[in-house]
Amino acid sequence: MDKLIPKEFDLLHKDRSEEAQRLWRKAVGKLVKNRRRRFRYAADLEKRSEAKDQMRKLGDNIRVCFVAYTAALRFIHGGVHGIKIPAEDGTNSSESLEEDTGVEIQNGLPEEARLAGFNVHPDKIATIVASYDIKTLRKLKGVEGLANRLNVTLDKGVDSNDVDIRKNVYGPNRYTEKPPKSFLTFVWEALQDLTLIILIVCAVVSIGVGVATEGLPKGMYDGVGILLSICLVVMVTAISDYKQSLQFKELDKEKKKVFIQVIREGFRQKISIYDLVVGDVVHLSIGDLVPADGIFISGHNLLIDQSSLTGESVPINIYEERPFLLAGSKVQDGSGKMLVTTVGMRTEWGKLMETLSEGGEDETPLQVKLNGVATVIGKIGLVFALTTFIVLTVRFLVEKKLRHEFTKWSSHDALQLLNYFATAVTIIVVAVPEGLPLAVTLSLAFAMKKLMNDKALVRRLSACETMGSATCICTDKTGTLTTNHMVVSKIWICGRAKEVDNSGGKDTLDSDISENVLNFLLQAIFNNTGSEVVKNKDGKSSIMGTPTETAILEYGMLLGGDFDEQRRQCQLLKVEPFNSEKKTMSVLVDLPDDKVRAFCKGASEIILKMCDNGINADGETVPLSSEQINNIMDVINDFSCEALRTLCLAFKDIDDGSKANKIPSSGYTLIAVVGIKDPVRPGVKEAVKTCFAAGITVRMVTGDNINTAKAIAKECGIFTDFDLAVEGPDFRNKTSEEMSQDIPKLKVMARSSPTDKHILVRTSRSILKEVVAVTGDGTNDAPALHEADIGLAMGISGTEVAKESADVIVLDDNFATIVNVAKWGRSVYINIQKFVQFQLTVNIVALMINFVSACISGSAPLTAVQLLWVNLIMDTLGALALATEPPNDELMKRPPVLRTENFITVNMWRNIIGHSIYQLAVLLVLNFLGKQILGLQGSDATAVLNTFIFNTFVFCQVFNEINSRDIEKINIFSGLFGNWIFLGIIACTVAFQVIIVEFLGTFAGTVPLNWQLWLTSVLLGAVSMPIAVILKCIPVDRKTAMATRQHDGYDPLPSSPDIA
Repeated sequence: MDKLIPKEFDLLHKDRSEEAQRLWRKAVGKLVKNRRRRFRYAADLEKRSEAKDQMRKLGDNIRVCFVAYTAALRFIHGGVHGIKIPAEDGTNSSESLEEDTGVEIQNGLPEEARLAGFNVHPDKIATIVASYDIKTLRKLKGVEGLANRLNVTLDKGVDSNDVDIRKNVYGPNRYTEKPPKSFLTFVWEALQDLTLIILIVCAVVSIGVGVATEGLPKGMYDGVGILLSICLVVMVTAISDYKQSLQFKELDKEKKKVFIQVIREGFRQKISIYDLVVGDVVHLSIGDLVPADGIFISGHNLLIDQSSLTGESVPINIYEERPFLLAGSKVQDGSGKMLVTTVGMRTEWGKLMETLSEGGEDETPLQVKLNGVATVIGKIGLVFALTTFIVLTVRFLVEKKLRHEFTKWSSHDALQLLNYFATAVTIIVVAVPEGLPLAVTLSLAFAMKKLMNDKALVRRLSACETMGSATCICTDKTGTLTTNHMVVSKIWICGRAKEVDNSGGKDTLDSDISENVLNFLLQAIFNNTGSEVVKNKDGKSSIMGTPTETAILEYGMLLGGDFDEQRRQCQLLKVEPFNSEKKTMSVLVDLPDDKVRAFCKGASEIILKMCDNGINADGETVPLSSEQINNIMDVINDFSCEALRTLCLAFKDIDDGSKANKIPSSGYTLIAVVGIKDPVRPGVKEAVKTCFAAGITVRMVTGDNINTAKAIAKECGIFTDFDLAVEGPDFRNKTSEEMSQDIPKLKVMARSSPTDKHILVRTSRSILKEVVAVTGDGTNDAPALHEADIGLAMGISGTEVAKESADVIVLDDNFATIVNVAKWGRSVYINIQKFVQFQLTVNIVALMINFVSACISGSAPLTAVQLLWVNLIMDTLGALALATEPPNDELMKRPPVLRTENFITVNMWRNIIGHSIYQLAVLLVLNFLGKQILGLQGSDATAVLNTFIFNTFVFCQVFNEINSRDIEKINIFSGLFGNWIFLGIIACTVAFQVIIVEFLGTFAGTVPLNWQLWLTSVLLGAVSMPIAVILKCIPVDRKTAMATRQHDGYDPLPSSPDIA
């Protein structure tokens, strides 16, 4: 089958071109029963093209505004400073201009806003930021003046009581979204099926002709039966699709949960970006998304990436002279505070998002491939349907000719031909497996909902599917393999190492260490940090920042230090925030005695190389000899071997006293080495073991010291003495050939940068052809997350930029959750295989029975109504039953699916062909010899036989559905009674079959059966179960079996003697 599928249906799951997406849609052709339903979850390429045009125009506008801004800035700086030109009325011109500007930006402001103390119109303030209007901002006295007009103070922020009125005046921070579809919309879409429309027409004509020839009510039974069947198909389809849409809607809400830190009523707090209002003071740090348009208040080295708006990758420096921040941009480096000026649909990002949200999501590779399968089968079915109609019509005409009635035509003849046509159309309904691609969506939606409950938010559908094929997981250490609850457990200071006592709420240095040393240490801890100690309304202190920073600040407070006091005494002059490339953080501070001092902290080896001196117990600076440096390195290694993360703290006094100096990169004095403990998460070792059993290699990629990394990796079960551990700088300097030889043995990469992680992922994918999943939490991890087959961002420690680049967000930062995603990915794949096996069997039997009967006897045993019911069983109900099977532990005991493997395996073909042969043999024998075998006599013998054939056919599918729960294993009852969806669908199918046969015979063309015939039907269907056992004992492709590359998630079957 895979060879018959055109190459257009073989798509990459990432970085596919728009042309490739257009080609597969074109390859589907006209053979789609319901385009609106089939392509409901396909990307809207026209909307995407529209969004690209809009982004291009936005980029051009921003560039034009920037040129105007630059010119205005030059004009301002080029003017004569200090000269105030008097106006005609005697006031000076700057005051007059300010008044004029103030009046202008208030024009049109509602009375409600004026009474609330607002003095700037929403549209006017939006224009100031969007057009980079620095002149107007200066006239309004900058950000402070604007804050006054928004009735807010920059140190206290918005009053919570004003939030609602601000939303009313300036709008909420929400973007316009398409309203959700109602249930009736799904009913209407289900009715767009072309074959159902044709059948509705046939039914209406049948009613008209039937009533004219046979009168009421007999003449309308056939037509009404078809209409009722169509109603049933439409309702079941619509209910299934509607429930699926609700699942996606719920998941979409989770994807949009983004939080930001603001100051309100003088207290720093975390709120949803959707609760943000104009006037809010927002804290921005590395990796944050800018949630609204705003003006820069203060900050350090704030570097903004506007590529999502302009398409240009060059970051922009934001400072007092260039204060404009636009929603949708990302903080690449530094930190700062901004005043929110424009929110929601008044921002350019809001308008862009409205269009982008309509573009939809890319189809998954499996969805596209199954569209190809549906297209191939549909073409075969169309040929069979046309042939059946032609054979039935030709036989009818020949018989009419033989009876010499060729010139005599009656309404009964027309009704007969109409029934033939309806049967042919219904064969097309059954033959075109419209449900195949939609079953993937159903299975993925079900898996995503379950994963959401298990703390994994799937942002892109294809990720859940691809994760089942993952051969390698490159995972971070901190927070993923470890708990991320860090404490300083050891410290080396003044030549000696000391255990830290965290139990008593207070700790001290050794008694012979002077107060000067403690002052150096506390200054280094409280000034050189990206975190803050904040108090809530109750006066309770908490630390806002990364776990590492938090651990160090907690240690400073344990020593009796006061964060606020230290910050009041010293003034920060310059800050170089920590990032994973440099692995250091540095600050320049102005001390109380007007001296300038630099502080630096970071990776132990890096900081130690920057130090020439140390401090003794009296707080005096002493040179570091090579022997002392070696001793310190031994301390660092000892800490590392105890699985402690090590950091060095250092300082340097700037002798020339210049406050404009750059932060030095050498000549520091070492203060201390701290060892931070971060315990391994419970259950990680078992999860890693599960991965190795499943053929998934786990590699730890961390910025820690190599000894720390190896110690943690051993504790997690990732690393053994036979495995390879390298440092990032060594790895990146290797050639591609050397990398490809090392990667299979590589289990630990220490002191790695995001660039090293990116190189590892790229090489693994391109040269070794691995399917790579990679975790990331920082802004600089975005390239690796994008490059990987599956990018996994951390929900707790991850930045918003990392989450935007990821395919899956691990909400609890737990490695075991990643393994669960892999298990569900495999489950999705095998579930779709089960459904395809089931559906193809029904397809083959339904096509062949009607075609062979038409050719031999001139009549089709299955009527249009009966075929519609069969279609409902094999399509919507079959998908619900088989595509929503939960995963089992056996799935993680087999190797992952290879990219080169056929989707429809040899084992599946064995089962499909075997069951098809059995069902066709039974049904054809019954069709031609049924009356003799069953001893049927009398006028209703034909009607009873046709009903019995229909009943047997349906029960064959019921038992085949149970058989399809397992492609390889003999025990198909494992987990059956815990799967309520499957049991419910089987029960409903059997119950409705009884109703159709016993009570709806007038419309369905059936007659009631006695209990013996019912029992015989059930037994004939049940025989397919022992047949399934026999089929699974037949050896198939030995190469596949020997390679143990089965991807159905189960152990290979033992040979027949073992079974016996």
